[in-house]
Formats: sequence, structure tokens, C-alpha cells
Amino acid sequence: MLKLELDSGLVSRARTAAARITGSFDRLFDSHSSVTIERTVLRLMGIDGALEDGKPLPNVVVDALQNAGALSKGAAIWIANAMHHKGISAQQAADAVASGELDLSALPMAPMGSLYPILDELSAKMLKHIASQRKAREDFFSRFGPRRQPAIYVIVATGNIYEDVTQAKAAAREGADIIAVIRSTAQSLLDYVPYGATTVGFGGTYATQENFRIMRKALDEVSEELGRYISLTNYASGLCMPEIAAMGAIERLDLMLNDAMYGILFRDINPKRTLLDQYFARMINAYAGIEIQTGEDNYLTTSDAVEKAYTVTASQLLNESFALMSGVKPEKMGLGHAHEIDPEFENSFSYELAHAMLSRELFPAAPVKYMPPTKFASGNIFKTHLMDAMFNFIGQLTGQGVQLLGMMTEAIHTPHLVDRSLAIENAQYLFRAVKDLGQHIQLSPDSFITTRANLVLKQATEFLEKVAEEGLFHAMTAGEFAEIKRPENGGKGLDGVFERDPEYYNPFMDNMKKELGL
Repeated sequence: MLKLELDSGLVSRARTAAARITGSFDRLFDSHSSVTIERTVLRLMGIDGALEDGKPLPNVVVDALQNAGALSKGAAIWIANAMHHKGISAQQAADAVASGELDLSALPMAPMGSLYPILDELSAKMLKHIASQRKAREDFFSRFGPRRQPAIYVIVATGNIYEDVTQAKAAAREGADIIAVIRSTAQSLLDYVPYGATTVGFGGTYATQENFRIMRKALDEVSEELGRYISLTNYASGLCMPEIAAMGAIERLDLMLNDAMYGILFRDINPKRTLLDQYFARMINAYAGIEIQTGEDNYLTTSDAVEKAYTVTASQLLNESFALMSGVKPEKMGLGHAHEIDPEFENSFSYELAHAMLSRELFPAAPVKYMPPTKFASGNIFKTHLMDAMFNFIGQLTGQGVQLLGMMTEAIHTPHLVDRSLAIENAQYLFRAVKDLGQHIQLSPDSFITTRANLVLKQATEFLEKVAEEGLFHAMTAGEFAEIKRPENGGKGLDGVFERDPEYYNPFMDNMKKELGL
């Protein structure tokens, strides 16, 4: 494969600085929780359903405990206590809270020795189910062969899950390997997960457990038809990050957009809330064998792709370090980057090649996710299609893991089925045409591409070392990431963060940590 000569000293310094930054959050992860984490625990305990007004039962229970000042022990303890005293299931306890028949915090607290076995039994049951879904995925790949590289990743986003199924199956038959169902606009700011199948959404389709189930079933059907496993992606981000990760684990999603800092920078969600939630969300994804994907491409929507290229590399290294803390293996880290330099910029292709090679070689085991040129896409569909071709050329030449295809009409309207078909045809042609080219060419140590990659690495290293000295929250407050200022105690969701009681217990986190060797 085409190779760079990277400065190994810089690589070591960069990873050391990233580990210093992420390691400083050990205390936060060990001493605090959030309402989202507690709702996730309830879902993993088997609690599901919603009130007539649509409020999910996990929200009902957690809100009741928070209002009673009792959440610091963790939602699991209170549900297990009710199960112990009343002889009922976790679902029945939640139903009783919803109907007003049960005040969890009014029950006398049973000895912890009586509650742990109840929780461990529930935990073992759900973790066994998630493990079976992980094995089912492995069995599909064993039968049909591994995913191609770069994998062809396309988006469906009609708002109607049933129409999404039609479009997803069509895309798979055209050659797509991964289907991403984009979430409805602003769902990341909802502090609850909608319930059931949905047919109305703006700019995407709501992420719900039933929608996950419907799409997974459809893609399993088309996988059998094609003899090729079609993977499914959604978004474990926003105010419900770990809840969506849990739903994906239960329904066998294969990839999840799950960035450590995206919600802070681009959705103004509180930094503490986001970092806590990503820690547990990624642990769930790690246990389920779900490939996480990060959102460094978003940095280049607010920053110049040449001047601020180092922020992408710095974020990749932080995402890698945070993921390791949650037990995610390198081969499941779809670290992100993007082809977003102004096409009028002289030698833009050489810059893009340098950046793509840097991402690929810094993370050799990772299925790196490469995003298409969208910032400079326009109504000139022929130029946009050509830009997408250049992007696909680099993707194959540098061995990217996942190639999210651009669509020639995306700057004009939501792409039609034929637009997606043309995008897949474009990628397939380039992937064939330059399939082995990287094995036949090499770079000189003093080439522009090698020099540029090492410059970006040097800038990223110095930036990370600066952030390690001043602290990540300080750097975010100063707007040093994506030129967006996010104070430590600002943003949405801080009121959902709380300090744990000494008797706090999260059986899923504890048991997953053991199995993941954390």
C-alpha cells in the first residue's frame, strides 16, 4: 500500500498527550451519572413502553426518582427494591409508577445483599441477548464473507421508516454495503427517545427501537437475497446517546455515529453530560461489537480544511483515547475525516491525499470513515459528481475503511433513488479502476504529501500538548475546537448530571467492565 514516512516521535507524543487529556476524566466517570445513563439502565432491565402522551416509561421512572431526590443511588436499585418487596417484574414496577400506584422512594430499602442478585440476574439476561446479536452478526460475515474495503456507505432519510426500507433495499441491490438511516432534524436535542414506528420526520427518520427492528429485519432479508451482509447505521449521539446505543445493541445495529465531543461543539450539549454519556454509550457498543463512527468531518464545516486540518487529527486521537477507556477495540473505531478543501485551491487533491493518508496510517487497525465533499457542492451537478469521483479515487488509493458516498444533487434537494444509484456506480468504477494502484507507486521522503502530513501531525501534537496543560474544558471554553466556544457549565442537559451516592449501583456498567477487561 502507498505509505508515508511519519515521525514516530510525534506519533508517540500525540498519543501521550491525548491519554493525559482523557485520563483526567477518570474521576468524573467514577463519581457521576446522568439521567440518560439511568434511563439506559432501565431499558436494559427490560422496561419499555410509553404513556398516552408519548412520554417513555424510562423517563417517567427517572423523573419521579429525580423529583424525590432519590436518583443518586441509581434507578436500578429502586426498581430492584420494588421487585423485592412487591414480587413484581421491572416492567410491572415501571407501569405502577406511571399509573401513580407506586412511589419507589417511599418503600423501605431492603439490604443490598437482597438486591444485587435480582439485578445481576436481569443484567445477565440482557447481556446474553446482546451477545447473541453479536454472534448473529459474526455468523452473517462468516457465511457471506467480510465487508469490502472501502465499504460503500449510503444514506436514506425520507422521514418514513417504511419508505426508508424500500430505499435501503434498492441501495443494497445497487451495491451498497452499509445503510445509514439519518435521524430526524434536531432529535439529538430531545431528552427522550420517541416510541414505536414513525412515518413523519423532517430531514430524516426518528431513531426508535421499533424503527431499528423494522430496518434490521428488512436488511437481513436483502442480505439473504444478495448473499452479502448489509450493515445498518444510526446515531448514538445527543441527549439520549447511551439509550440509543442500548437500543442498537438489542436490535443488532452494526455501526453507530458515536463521537465524544460532537454534541458539545455542534449541538451545544453540556460538556459534562456529553462526556459521561459517551463513556457508557461506547461501553455498550464495545460489548455489542458495534463499530463506532466519529464526526471529525464536522470541524471542517466551521473551520478551513487546510489551516485547521490539525484539529481533525487532534480530535481523532482524543476519540481514540476516550474509546479505549470504554473498551472499544481499534478495529471497531471508525474515526472520521473529510474531503473538504475548496476545489479551487491549487493542489487541493495533493492536500486531500496527504490528510487521508495521515488518518489511514495513524490508525492502521481502524475502519476509518471518509466523508465526501459537501461544503463546496453546488447546483452544478456535473462538477459535484466529478468532486465525488476524486474523493472516491483517494478512498481506494489510501485504503479507507468506510466511504460515505456523495450525491451529485445533494446541494439542491434530497437525492432521488437514481442519484444514489449513480453515486454507487461512480464509486464502483473508481474502486475497480485504481484497485491496486497503491501497490505500484511510492512517495519520496521529501515529497509534498509526506511533508504536509508530518506538518499536520506536528501541529496536532503541539495542540494536544497545550490542551493537556490547560485542560479540555478550558480549551472548549476558549473555542479552540472548531472555533466554537462551549463553557464547562453551559449548554443543554447539565441539570441531568448528578453525583453518585456511595451505594450507587449500575449492574450493566459493572458487568460489562468485567467482561471487557476494564
